[in-house]
Amino acid sequence: MVPPVAVSPLIKTARWSALLLGVFYGKQRFEYLKPIGEEERRIEEAEKKAREEQERIQKLAEANSDTILK
Repeated sequence: MVPPVAVSPLIKTARWSALLLGVFYGKQRFEYLKPIGEEERRIEEAEKKAREEQERIQKLAEANSDTILK
């Protein structure tokens, strides 16, 4: 087995800098996209409720029309 090689301080600094910049960028991007995602979820929830209400009304209409007393 080969012993580990000493890594250059420049390479270590560059790797840590890239890591910290990535974390900073990720936080900024998350804060930018978070309100957009919340709005999309709110709209989807409203559409889902409307769709479920439409389906419920349709089922009631079908149940009322399917009687023996026609």
